[in-house]
Amino acid sequence: MYDSPRDPYVRVRGAREHNLAGVDVDIPRDALVAFTGVSGSGKSSLAFGTIYAEAQRRYFESVAPYARRLIHQVGAPVVGEISGLPPAVSLEQRRSSPNARSSVGTVTTLSNSLRMLFSRAGSYPQGSPRLDSDAFSPNTTTGACPSCHGIGRIHETSEALLVPDPELSIRQGAIAAWPGAWQGKNLRDVLDTLGYDVDRPWRELATKDREWILFTEEQPVVTVHPVREAGRIQRPYQGTYMSARRYVMRTFADSKSATLRAKAERFLTSAPCPVCGGCRLRPEALAVTFGGRTIADLASLPLTVLAGLLSATPTDGAETARVLTEDLVARIGTVTELGLGYLSLDRATPTLSNGELQRLRLATQLRSGLFGVVYVLDEPSAGLHPADTEALLVVLDRLKAAGNSVFVVEHHLDVVRHADWLVDVGPGAGVHGGRVLHSGPPGGLAAVAASATRRFLFDRVPTPAREVRTPAGWLRTGPVTRHNLREVDAAFPVGVLTAVTGVSGSGKSTLVGALTAELAGAGRLVTVDQRPIGRTPRSNLATYTGLFDVVRKLFAETEEARERGYKVGRFSFNVPGGRCETCQGEGFVSVELLFLPSTYAPCPDCHGARYNPETLQVRLDGLTIAEVLDLTVESAAEFFEDTPAAARSLGTLLDVGLGYLRLGQPATELSGGEAQRIKLASELQRPRRSPTLYVLDEPTTGLHPADVEVLMRQLHGLVDAGHSVVVVEHDMDVVATADWVVDLGPGGGDEGGRVVAAGPPSEVAASPVSRTAPYLARALAGG
Repeated sequence: MYDSPRDPYVRVRGAREHNLAGVDVDIPRDALVAFTGVSGSGKSSLAFGTIYAEAQRRYFESVAPYARRLIHQVGAPVVGEISGLPPAVSLEQRRSSPNARSSVGTVTTLSNSLRMLFSRAGSYPQGSPRLDSDAFSPNTTTGACPSCHGIGRIHETSEALLVPDPELSIRQGAIAAWPGAWQGKNLRDVLDTLGYDVDRPWRELATKDREWILFTEEQPVVTVHPVREAGRIQRPYQGTYMSARRYVMRTFADSKSATLRAKAERFLTSAPCPVCGGCRLRPEALAVTFGGRTIADLASLPLTVLAGLLSATPTDGAETARVLTEDLVARIGTVTELGLGYLSLDRATPTLSNGELQRLRLATQLRSGLFGVVYVLDEPSAGLHPADTEALLVVLDRLKAAGNSVFVVEHHLDVVRHADWLVDVGPGAGVHGGRVLHSGPPGGLAAVAASATRRFLFDRVPTPAREVRTPAGWLRTGPVTRHNLREVDAAFPVGVLTAVTGVSGSGKSTLVGALTAELAGAGRLVTVDQRPIGRTPRSNLATYTGLFDVVRKLFAETEEARERGYKVGRFSFNVPGGRCETCQGEGFVSVELLFLPSTYAPCPDCHGARYNPETLQVRLDGLTIAEVLDLTVESAAEFFEDTPAAARSLGTLLDVGLGYLRLGQPATELSGGEAQRIKLASELQRPRRSPTLYVLDEPTTGLHPADVEVLMRQLHGLVDAGHSVVVVEHDMDVVATADWVVDLGPGGGDEGGRVVAAGPPSEVAASPVSRTAPYLARALAGG
């Protein structure tokens, strides 16, 4: 193969990662290249799983073996050969674990620059020593407020919160904050053993007893003699007491379960820390000012305001202050270029969308000054209003102009049209995809009839005129005052499809969050978000939808299973019995290598099947349980077509365009958009209930226009069946098919938070004050 430092192409030969069918493709360097194709076609497998993974593997070969242990690695790709490949930087949509201490400032490292400015050029009180930059960080012991430990808020509880019904006894569950099941029974038994009356109504207990039970920091250990129950042998055990307050505070602070943390939060009040006033820092740090403001004051300002303020602050000829201020303003400019000027440095990372997070990382890369690098981006337009997408294109062009190659996996047609080169993968998903249909300038795709992208790129037609549905009533929210919304009233029609639009940060998700089941006329409420369906590989498509219960029951009913005495539990890989004990049902084992990173390899005993040999001897119509889990939804629909319970689940998954996923696909491998559609499919398979309000936050994120059509058929089907659907959406083709549009803005952050237009799409498209209007008008006209 031709390979030279001057070769202008990245040349891929024999790529077989995931569903790629031995792909050979040449992709130009120093260009903006878009990878397109329907969901599951293999475009991410080519861009991330092959090109980026190989670039990372080559880099790690040059790193000292011991250092490799410290870096997360993706596996070596299944590919014959890749030449002409420069170093690569990946910016994916997936977020790390939510961390309350992570903020816009820490992600962009702008906080470091601001702390340095205060340390070196701040105005200190007379006689105060100069502080190190760490003293201005709430995430260090030298800077964090000692009262709230740098969180900024104090959480506390009260008897009224912990015991909502004092008429109940402890045995009847008076202490609502306590856990259920055995753990709650244990705490009651320990109290009983300690001599407290657990059968008297709570209000009749002595005040000092109630105080001790709820708030003591003591943790006495006693021998508990459980009450004997017929047929059960219960031996005495050592039980430790924990007060209700201690249990709630520990659960809220330490539990990794979002459900348990949310339950604990119901029993807590939250207020700004009385010592630091919510500023999170020690008094000595807050005594230092720049331009008359503390570092907490500046960190709470929108970035656009902060940049203007810093530029206008005189530095009195101090060279250090001038250099640091200019650098900070220039770096903020990169973030505001990407349409994120409404964010503040102290905005917590968990409150950001995936699109916002990725653009913040992109801004950091822009300032890094790297050149000769391949940037591989996962849908940089995700979560972007069309107005913000134009700014994104300018930034991508700047990355390219700096001497880099920019490879984007993308569905947004404006980004695809703007690309220098287009790699279209397909034609379908899963086994029906994995081939490169076109690699060349975008215009060349017009001649590729098999491409699902071609129709949307070149054969645009006006949105068909459709009679707007008549609302069956109205849901009225407000006045809502939260984040940037200030006493906002809004009306959502019942029995129709409503689209909520507006630029990033205008307040869409906040307003939709006010739609609750308590609203008059709301009925049943179902919120379908993009949070993962599970955080471990043990959670998968089949377990989440309940399909796995049906499958295991079918295996347990086979003649072979009945003869062996195998019950349903035998066919679960999560419990001992049928699973492979070498890997404990994981399918892979961690291999520890001396001075090298741990790596994962297929289990040497079950070879990835997850089950022991005896379980795999049971077959259902010729397939083992492991082989069934390896089926795609599409193949499984054919296999189970005579099993109504399974066919219904699989049918709804097909209806939302997920036919390419495997039944046993781990939850950790699913995108946010896929997780959202799995949740929607789970909801669709339920027997139709009373009229329901479905709320979806950007359901088309990560979807090819062809998949969007499939999804919208389902959503309109829900409305036709008598339900109401509200979608937060940036895709103007989707908005154009809605019955009603609520547009927020006009800008983001403090410049937004108002309903600027509401009505049918044609009316909103004519609004002179809406930033959405011109893009919606273009979609209605087929532009």
